[in-house]
Amino acid sequence: MKREPKNAWSIPWDAPLVPGFPFTFRNVEVLTLVYRTRLEAVKALLPPPLEATTDWVLIHIYNMHDVEWLGSYNECNVMVGAKLGKKAGGGYSPYLFLNSDVGLAHGREVHGQPKKFAESKVEMRKDLLVGVVERNGIDIVTGTMGYKQERGSLENLKKTTFDFGTNLNYKVIPHIDGHPAVRQITSRKLTKVAVHECWTGPCTVELRPNVQAPVYKLPVVEMGIGYYWKADFTLVAGEIVHDFLKP
Repeated sequence: MKREPKNAWSIPWDAPLVPGFPFTFRNVEVLTLVYRTRLEAVKALLPPPLEATTDWVLIHIYNMHDVEWLGSYNECNVMVGAKLGKKAGGGYSPYLFLNSDVGLAHGREVHGQPKKFAESKVEMRKDLLVGVVERNGIDIVTGTMGYKQERGSLENLKKTTFDFGTNLNYKVIPHIDGHPAVRQITSRKLTKVAVHECWTGPCTVELRPNVQAPVYKLPVVEMGIGYYWKADFTLVAGEIVHDFLKP
């Protein structure tokens, strides 16, 4: 097979780490924790020209059971509502955590997501759903929700908070000599979303400080309504909505 360096998608050349688009996530199990924080805390984490749209925070904790290329792993996406004027709007991710080298590399190299390694999981403990995110031996996020008490709708979640299906990220890549190579706001949308079931109910959120995973900077002011759902979806190529290096 002939290889062209200028067209390479990922390295190592003979065993690429990162998949190209599209690739599909199947049988994803998600606990979405919803709470209010201080609007000033949201604004402090947004790179200009992004603007905050709400004081709601969504913490998605995923059991990824069947993902093309990646296999099975776990992830946590902390999202706040943001917009870029009239160009784009959705959820900005100030923090993401996962236990997959492929997912970590793909998120950072392609999307510009601030992914770091951590262990996360969603599990059923008798009549309680528990989501935990742990880094450095510290449970930085602990969330709970009753098990399948009331049927819900993700559309209602989007209406009351923000469109988390559109993800905005601040992509930062330097050249080897230190000057900027990429400084962008990127956007990507989940496609072919098939929700198999969705449940809702009151949730609790506990955050513990960790300077390497500072989710505590979005303090809990008011608990919201959580969602437990299972779905399939596909990641496709996104777009550049703002380029800081263009005049």
